[in-house]
Amino acid sequence: MFARRLRTRLLGDDAVRGSLVRFEDARDADWSSPHPAVTSPLVVGEGPLTVAWIMSPPGANSGGHQNIFRFIRFMEDAGHTVRVYLYSTGPRYSPTEVATLIASSSSYPDVRATIQDLPEGGLPAGIDAIVATGWETAYPSFLDPSPARRLYFVQDFEPSFYPVGSESVLAENTYRFGFHGLTAGHWLADKLRDEYGMTTAAFDFGSDASTYFVENTARRNEIFFYARPATERRGFELGIMALDLVAQARPDAVINLVGEDVRHRPIPFRYTNLRGLQVGDLNAVYNRSAAALVLSFTNMSLLPLELLGAGTIPVVNDGANNRKVSDNPFIEYAPASPRALADRLIALYDRADLPEHASAASRSVASADWALSGRQFIEAFERSMRG
Repeated sequence: MFARRLRTRLLGDDAVRGSLVRFEDARDADWSSPHPAVTSPLVVGEGPLTVAWIMSPPGANSGGHQNIFRFIRFMEDAGHTVRVYLYSTGPRYSPTEVATLIASSSSYPDVRATIQDLPEGGLPAGIDAIVATGWETAYPSFLDPSPARRLYFVQDFEPSFYPVGSESVLAENTYRFGFHGLTAGHWLADKLRDEYGMTTAAFDFGSDASTYFVENTARRNEIFFYARPATERRGFELGIMALDLVAQARPDAVINLVGEDVRHRPIPFRYTNLRGLQVGDLNAVYNRSAAALVLSFTNMSLLPLELLGAGTIPVVNDGANNRKVSDNPFIEYAPASPRALADRLIALYDRADLPEHASAASRSVASADWALSGRQFIEAFERSMRG
């Protein structure tokens, strides 16, 4: 507690409240001295395992957490036991509140995992593997005295979430902890292996055909934008510039902004503010949309394949971070220029054969099922545990 009081006095209380990782955890995790669980990893035989997933408390519309629980479900379906442990530096969400949120939301899969606060002093005995999720959870995973094998479920390159400085370095350092990385897509797997020497295995992105499918075979007159101004990597301002050009060129187009409540943002064109939607509500919006603008400057969003399932053609900023995740020919990659993005959206909106093109796009992801991703994930997990 002295260290926390000292840091507050030197840097201000916001420095303590604003960080995702506890000051003492970041201070004490000396990655230059590898954890014994990394230098002498636990090897197990055949049979079910007990796995601890450490995560920050999820929110109702947290796509990253929804995906985490999807893969927890895959792990449970493979016969393993999962225990979820919550780690947070902010306001405490009780495990009961988190369990209620997940059970009541159509955006989360049903799981059997117990949910509890991360105990002080370390996890209980009997844990075979510890899975870190967001970068901040890699710190308690590193510090835990358990001999359990360390794994890292990596969905994005999180150092890029911050300006260059302490937070970005603390996030980057977690890739030097020696954990086995299970990554969303091959861009992350290659980057973490080549730049940090991590052992990695990638699983592909998927699309749920029972949730995202074509139900509108007529012409569409709307455009979808994944609008997340609080998430810098989603390029909100750049997207608004591109859509302003679209609105000037095609004033009849209905532009839907989905992801956050943006009513207090200065947006120079007419739009529909759909805020954050439940997963079950997205397909109807997708099916009204001829095209979608989905920007990402780190790992590719989950949305492009989902949009394709509904026959909506995604326009995505070009780059290895996106192309290495999916080379689907119906994704329209464009330079990250407002004019280039706008021109691609307008061309799709005007396309004479758009209904037929939408149906073909949906068929292109028919085999991109999350079940395949789950099998890739489980095979990589079990191979790491038994190899």
